[in-house]
Amino acid sequence: MGLAKGAIRGTSKTPMTLFGRYMFRQVANAFIVILLTLTIVVWLATTLKELNLITSHGQGILLFLQMTLLSLPSLMALIAPNAMLMAALYTLDRMNGDSELIVMTASGAPVWRIGAPLLAIAALVSIGILLANLFVMPASMRALRDFITQVRADLISQVLQPGRFSSPENGLTFHIRDRSLNGDLLGLLVHDSRNSKQVMSYLAERGRIITNDEGSYLVMFDGYIHRYNGEEANKDVQIVAFDQNMLDLSEFSPKDTGGKELRPRELYFGDLINSETSGKMSPRDYGQLRSELHERLSTPLYPLVFAFVAIALLGHARTTRESRWAQILTAFGIALGLRVAGLTAGNLVALSSWGVVLVYAIPLGAILVAALAAHVRMSPELRSRLSVELKFKPKKIRFWAARGVQAT
Repeated sequence: MGLAKGAIRGTSKTPMTLFGRYMFRQVANAFIVILLTLTIVVWLATTLKELNLITSHGQGILLFLQMTLLSLPSLMALIAPNAMLMAALYTLDRMNGDSELIVMTASGAPVWRIGAPLLAIAALVSIGILLANLFVMPASMRALRDFITQVRADLISQVLQPGRFSSPENGLTFHIRDRSLNGDLLGLLVHDSRNSKQVMSYLAERGRIITNDEGSYLVMFDGYIHRYNGEEANKDVQIVAFDQNMLDLSEFSPKDTGGKELRPRELYFGDLINSETSGKMSPRDYGQLRSELHERLSTPLYPLVFAFVAIALLGHARTTRESRWAQILTAFGIALGLRVAGLTAGNLVALSSWGVVLVYAIPLGAILVAALAAHVRMSPELRSRLSVELKFKPKKIRFWAARGVQAT
């Protein structure tokens, strides 16, 4: 008997390794399918909002696709933890329904042998999110910023039609009388009322678009600037004549692009650290940079959190007659609560530095609690409960034996 047990223990490594590879493939395939599906759905919903680039701004389909595809890194980094949770729950539920978890548990495999492939994939997803947050996302956001500037330049230099008023956004209007053979804009009018405290109107005999490495600029020649405060009842107009005036087209970008100043999401990891240590910014800007920095570092922890939650709730074998929808819904509820708590802690970081503790304590604490719960549930039922129940049973108890029924 001892030799048999020793042989089973000695040869149990090979099937366990094969099972781990098999489960790794199952979880990886489910994760990729779910990630791509969710990303495509969210990407399509996002691109529908940008169709005005083609319909009203006259841009080509290639530029449209380039601009919308640049948002994919941030979308995938946001969706990947949720895809990891869904893939883990789907795989564990399916394998339990196919009695694969039951067979592994009956052969003596602990819950961590079953959950090791899930944790391996979660670690890879976490590394991918970290790299995307530190390098890919800032580069894509900067490229998207350049494309927006290019759209603004093309709007003025190509899309404007002589004799027609064009409004790329509320409060901003362009008009030209004609276009010369060399591309100059003749009889140019630019009216900017986006800021009600300072309404500006530019009138010029001609204008020209100049693009260089620093950006795109509108150079106007021989004109006037009309300026007044739209909130004052008097509204006295100030008129300034100029021979040459230049406007930075980034000023005509949407407010969320931030003009020339880079937003926190467009800064690389080294820039965030240097900006935090420079001490040359307001407390509000410092808080936003601090929040962005720790958000990038803490977000990669959530695939591991969700993997541990899935293992704790669905990693143990159950009879196929037992519905597991309660555990699945509980896992989704816990994951949603943890993610909302993490986002709330990230907002607190922008207000106070003590919120940094919560940003990391929430995912790390969830990992420890889920791991402890999975390990405790792995232990068998205590025999003391069974012995207590047997004391109150009749003395003659029938037990099933190999040769039939025996009475004691």
